[in-house]
Amino acid sequence: MPALPDLPAAEAAIIEMTNAFRAQNKLAPVRQNPQLTAAARAYATTLTGYRALSHTADGTTPSDRVASAGYRYCQVGENLATILDTRGFTAGEYAKRAVQGWEDSPGHRKNMLLPFVTETGVGVVRSSPTEPQYIAVQLFARPEATKYSFKIMNRAERAVSYTFSGKDNAIAPREIITHTACLPGTIAFATGAKPAVAARYEAADGQLYTLKSSASGIAVEVGGKR
Repeated sequence: MPALPDLPAAEAAIIEMTNAFRAQNKLAPVRQNPQLTAAARAYATTLTGYRALSHTADGTTPSDRVASAGYRYCQVGENLATILDTRGFTAGEYAKRAVQGWEDSPGHRKNMLLPFVTETGVGVVRSSPTEPQYIAVQLFARPEATKYSFKIMNRAERAVSYTFSGKDNAIAPREIITHTACLPGTIAFATGAKPAVAARYEAADGQLYTLKSSASGIAVEVGGKR
């Protein structure tokens, strides 16, 4: 009779191996979240009714399923795997094969190495009543609570160009712009006559960036909320 893995042990091993892989790539570990775990297990069970794996097999998306489980998110990623071995496998063996498959797949690897996700949930279920075949679902997420907002006020006599998280923006004189974001980002203000001259700041919650005219171009003052 083939060996059958302990499913909670397989789920825990997947998280442990995922964090080891993230550590190898100088990324912080992800912690297990019960709502994400519930969503992952529920979708793994759903997938047993389909012949092929799909992130939208039942018409829902990973974000839909995470939200339905009560998790308020900023960012969501999902990996799927199905493994059949007539010899069976232990929890550790199953986890190793699932994680290795994800590491070797560019899209799955990208999810495993999302730099700003902080939480995960894994579900492993048996997909065949007669064969040792199992489906694994792993969710990665960053909670909505990590959202932050900051303001930019332009007191200069001209419009000022700037980038935030790689996107180009401009603020007119006497204008105030509020940005709300989930992922950490850098603000770069074009402060001189040449676009290459920029003042860079890591965006922070509650900060007010005030732009003023100066002899050399634009000066940036950083303070609290207004």
